[in-house]
Amino acid sequence: MVSFTGSFTLRSGGPREGHRYLCHLTEASRKEPAASATFPHFIEGDNRPVLIYEQVPGRGGPGLHRNTPHFAQYAIGGLYQLMKGSPAGNLTAVC
Repeated sequence: MVSFTGSFTLRSGGPREGHRYLCHLTEASRKEPAASATFPHFIEGDNRPVLIYEQVPGRGGPGLHRNTPHFAQYAIGGLYQLMKGSPAGNLTAVC
C-alpha cells in the first residue's frame, strides 16, 4: 500500500467549485477496481486550505489512479485549475 498527502489552497472564489470537484473525484476514486481510500478535508472556518490523505493499494496503484478518466476530468481538468499551489508527498509508515 502506498500513502500520500497533498495540501493546497484554493484561489479566492474557488472553494465552492473546488469542493464539488473533490466530492466527485473522491466518489469515483472509491469505486476504482483497486479502490483508493481518499479523505479530503478543509479547515473549519476557512474552506480555502485543503488537505487530502490517500491510500492506494500496491506500488502501481498511484499511477493507475492518476490515469483514470475521472482523475483527468475532476483533478487535472478541474481542481488543479483552482489551486494556488500543490505540494504533495509520499508517506512512509513508521510500523
